[in-house]
Amino acid sequence: DSSSRVSRSAGSPRPSQIFSRVCSSRREGTRRLLQTLEKICEGRGEPADLDTLEELSAIIKDASLCGLGQTGPNPVLSTLRYFRDEYEAHIHEKRCPAKRCVALLKFEVDPEICTKCGLCSRACPVEAIAWKKKEVAHIDREKCIKCMTCFEKCKFGAIF
Repeated sequence: DSSSRVSRSAGSPRPSQIFSRVCSSRREGTRRLLQTLEKICEGRGEPADLDTLEELSAIIKDASLCGLGQTGPNPVLSTLRYFRDEYEAHIHEKRCPAKRCVALLKFEVDPEICTKCGLCSRACPVEAIAWKKKEVAHIDREKCIKCMTCFEKCKFGAIF
């Protein structure tokens, strides 16, 4: 309607501007959450980061005036509650149990499980896997680009 156009043109902020100004706690808080999560996924996490995630999530929920800010931290809190052991593996052991954090991947071949079939070697796009018939494959970590192809191709779970 014309009255809403007039009031906006007279200097009234748009709803998106109000939303952004009012919820600076959400914007800044979620940015800090993301930075902390990225730090953990890059293998630079510290035990105190878990406390930071919990405390920051609580602050964002309490201080936010919008629904997004009040519910946004919930996925972080849920994963901390139900998958804390995975966070701890990232921080203490510098490994990602889900094999999703590229910086933490260190592929190896388990000689006890390897069937010496060579599927992993043939699948590797950068030829980082040395293999000869009837021998256990070996992954050269310097050449490996951590693309997950060998992990996915091995039908026997010998690559971890």
